[in-house]
Amino acid sequence: MNPRVVAVKPNSNHTITLTFTNGEVRVFDVKPYLDRGIFQELSDLRYFNSVKPVLGSVQWKNGQDSCPDTLYMDSFPLPDGVSDTLDSKQQAMNLEVAT
Repeated sequence: MNPRVVAVKPNSNHTITLTFTNGEVRVFDVKPYLDRGIFQELSDLRYFNSVKPVLGSVQWKNGQDSCPDTLYMDSFPLPDGVSDTLDSKQQAMNLEVAT
């Protein structure tokens, strides 16, 4: 069984930074889901920012959620030295500078 979500932070580029029960901090990209059914509401950043951790997963105020296994397996870990307070675009820019 994969670890579960204990904390979530929405980012301005429609990604979420997730902290898991094993201590890992990973980023999940929600953009591929924004044109699908009830997930279309997440295009509005004000609504997107309502995300919260619920029972090892994440959920938005109208009930949109994701499987915790999907969140873990389809997210990518933050590289060493990259702060989880940065949004993914800024993290990517930091990685380009570092390489």
